[in-house]
Amino acid sequence: MMKKLSALICLSFVWLVSLQAQDAKTCFKNMPDSLSSILTSVNRADFIDFLDSKMKAEVTNSFGSKSEMTELSSDYAHVKMTPQSTWQMKLLSVNDSTKVICTISTVCAPACDSHINFYTTDWKELPAAPYLSGLPVLTDFIVEAPDSVDIYEYQEVCRKADMPLMKADLSSKDATLTFTFTTPDYMEKEAADKLKPFIRRPITFVWKEGKFILL
Repeated sequence: MMKKLSALICLSFVWLVSLQAQDAKTCFKNMPDSLSSILTSVNRADFIDFLDSKMKAEVTNSFGSKSEMTELSSDYAHVKMTPQSTWQMKLLSVNDSTKVICTISTVCAPACDSHINFYTTDWKELPAAPYLSGLPVLTDFIVEAPDSVDIYEYQEVCRKADMPLMKADLSSKDATLTFTFTTPDYMEKEAADKLKPFIRRPITFVWKEGKFILL
């Protein structure tokens, strides 16, 4: 009886440790330095300590500039790395016992562009394809020319949008991923203004059955 009880206690402890390892705070703190060249392990621990103390979570990063963690919950983190860049992390459930980490690194110079990665909860990189069927492409963000529009002018303005840039955002409230078209931010103002009427609203994916699918 005592052996069974001891085994049960051990299993419960392992289960509890496993659950703790799958929360955003623990994952962020345990992130390898190789994946966060601008933030040291001390920086990451300081972020958490500051927020736990209800203080502004700002640190001096390894580049000598300021970084600030603006949000941290059980499944989400957001860091303003520099004035021009941000980093987000979201824990997403694959099944009842397994989660994956989705991260988004965004740089704005001046148009914002994002890079998405997936990891296990112990930070082993995963292929993106099983979790995100495909990134939006240029034609996903631009509507077809209405009959009232000069087709040649439409084609010309679309041709000037030759660099597909998009900003990705993970929601802190739910399991959604949103892509905003940012190519116009690098175009000349006149061309961007002509393109604006043909731009669709941001594209949203929702996490369902272990992957992001188009909403």
